[in-house]
Amino acid sequence: MKKIEFSHPHRRKHFHFFRRMNHPHFNVTVPVEITAFLSRIKDKGYPVNIALVYILSNAANSIPEFRWRIRENEVVEHPVVHPSFTVTNELTDVFSFCTVPYSPNCEEFVHEAIAVRESMKSNPSLEDEEGRDDYLFMSALPWIRFTGIQHAMQLHPGDSVPRISWGKFYSEGQKTYMPVSVQVHHALVDGRHVGQFYEKIEAFHANTESVFTR
Repeated sequence: MKKIEFSHPHRRKHFHFFRRMNHPHFNVTVPVEITAFLSRIKDKGYPVNIALVYILSNAANSIPEFRWRIRENEVVEHPVVHPSFTVTNELTDVFSFCTVPYSPNCEEFVHEAIAVRESMKSNPSLEDEEGRDDYLFMSALPWIRFTGIQHAMQLHPGDSVPRISWGKFYSEGQKTYMPVSVQVHHALVDGRHVGQFYEKIEAFHANTESVFTR
């Protein structure tokens, strides 16, 4: 983990401008094509949601600003951030958090995520490890073809962990899409970086075969 210093005055001004706001987060929702993705993971036999967690975590980890976090008056950059995603459990009708160490190796990640997900079914949890902020908070709403979403989060102190959500799959012609939402802290992440995130997802779709052979 390293400390981020904003050397340019305009970048420092941008950081303080948004950090002082009562609600410094913004959210974007975009329809993402997943036709080739669904075909490839069917061939591999991977669970759809876990494969999606891998793809979205991979994209987020490739962008430094998605790994930045605000800690009091400092900004730090984690070398890697780890998905904490929602899963169902056998005890109640509400979700549990499932945190899995991120690995760039898809097969390793999927196998670990399946094991952790199974343990959460009978031992659900909503607690994050105290003092940690190297997360990506993720959630699936497979019942809804949403066009926007707003997440619950702490405002004071400011919560700078990105939220990533995806919704119900739908078809248009021969192609399948899903809505993908990203909510980020504007003092750290700008529209350009969110654009890069979606470009990474599109690139994965165009190279699905190579992504799932890592």
